[in-house]
Amino acid sequence: MRASDAVGQYGERVAVAHLLSVGMVVLDRNWRCRLGELDVVAMDGDCLVAVEVKTRRSTAFGHPVEAVTRLKVARLRRLVGQWLADHDVQVGGVRIDVVAVLRPRSGPAVVDHRRAVA
Repeated sequence: MRASDAVGQYGERVAVAHLLSVGMVVLDRNWRCRLGELDVVAMDGDCLVAVEVKTRRSTAFGHPVEAVTRLKVARLRRLVGQWLADHDVQVGGVRIDVVAVLRPRSGPAVVDHRRAVA
């Protein structure tokens, strides 16, 4: 396993723990289709939330949230539509969140949860 893959998997575990701690219900992880992948699909009350997880060891190349561009958000919207088409889930709304995880060399991870980025 590449080091970057390990960092990404670590970040997803931290992100899921965070989402659960704020009362969200995780429905799916690493869901893939021909359009791409959703890192986490969760429910926040009656709202379906697609969560993009970005993990970095530092901010040397910018904050992890900066990696979620308009183009990425547009793809996430298409993926959410496909996820809904493939699953029998009734929702009151849909939103896209980003969970940025900074993993410093020492100490706990720093989690920055941005709700409704789109």
